[in-house]
Amino acid sequence: MDLRERIEALARDAREASRRVADLDTRTKDAWLLRSAERLQKAQARILEANRQDIRAAEARGVEAPLVRRLELAGDKWAAMIDGLRQVAALPDPVGTITETRVRPNGLRVGRMRIPLGVIAIVYESRPNVTVDAAALCVKAGNAVILRGGSEAIHSNLALAEELRAAAQETGVPQAAVAIVPVTDRAAVDHLITLDRYVDLLIPRGGSALIRKVVAESTIPVLKHDAGVCHVFIDASADPEMARAIVLDSKLRQMAVCNGLETLLCHADAARSVLPGVLKALHEQGVELRGCARTCEVCAEAVPASEADWGTEYLDKILAVRVVADLDAAIAHVQRYGTEHTDVIVTNDYANAQAWQRRVNSSTVGVNCSTAFADGQRLGLGAEIGISTSKLHAFGPMGLEDLTTRKFVLSGDGQLRE
Repeated sequence: MDLRERIEALARDAREASRRVADLDTRTKDAWLLRSAERLQKAQARILEANRQDIRAAEARGVEAPLVRRLELAGDKWAAMIDGLRQVAALPDPVGTITETRVRPNGLRVGRMRIPLGVIAIVYESRPNVTVDAAALCVKAGNAVILRGGSEAIHSNLALAEELRAAAQETGVPQAAVAIVPVTDRAAVDHLITLDRYVDLLIPRGGSALIRKVVAESTIPVLKHDAGVCHVFIDASADPEMARAIVLDSKLRQMAVCNGLETLLCHADAARSVLPGVLKALHEQGVELRGCARTCEVCAEAVPASEADWGTEYLDKILAVRVVADLDAAIAHVQRYGTEHTDVIVTNDYANAQAWQRRVNSSTVGVNCSTAFADGQRLGLGAEIGISTSKLHAFGPMGLEDLTTRKFVLSGDGQLRE
């Protein structure tokens, strides 16, 4: 078969598998998740060697350091990936849940039942842990998944998928329910995104070029994750120590992630009292500060920011900093330059906290907390398949329920429409 035929066969098999997965009971799906965790742990050395092979190849090609860091599987990332499988197994199964039951005047009972979407295709770059997270969530929600990772992580992804598929065979889950595109040819994506006969939803995760291509060319409904230009706003009433800790964690905990802080906003009344200490701590950690004129006045280490800086996702030790007149100006900045990902206010003013949560319409809006909480696992979803910056049909970190839809179920005792 040529490449087009291979991709179509893979999608067709996934469609057949999705019908069987939809009928699996919760016990079988959870057994697969737990067996996958066991197999991955036993194969850890082999998988991490495959991961190192990908990292070495990326470094040899001159890939930028933040993108290389996204490839890494070792350490905390490995532990979180394995823990995510177990957390998903412990979560309630949404499939078959009936909600919003009500009785019509004629006695007809109307409910809405959660059902799987069917086949979900994930096209993603770097981050091989997505292979495991996406498969876990899709199968637990009763779907089949087609995984197409980037060429930069091909060895890692294939090694991970091998264990997931082996666990499926051992626990009664169709192997074709966890399908992985085994080639790095970009034409595979071109073929995959036109297979609306077999695939129900397409989720692209990666750079802006990938997102634009998929949105423009796909015949499958797309749920996209755009860039993460995330903000923290230090309000006039902010506690200085809290502001410093939140900003440092948001920026430095992990920089090559979409929920990392990229622009710091500060109320003019806190520019002298709070901002200098925060910027000093950032500078001491090696962060390059690109600021407005007022920022450069209070911090000698800051360099003037350009207009482009306010809308840039750096994924590195660079931070844009702007002093604004008030809460309204901060919200206006977020609305103009943000990507509706994650935006946080640090404040002791209850009214301002409420206004921020009500008026900032990003997928995650926080008060007095790190932007790093915009993460499915941290929000109690077990894992996430991505963070949607679209508003249909999900918004924000996507967990199990976001990988289902609902159908109407009617129960009567002979009612007729008159």
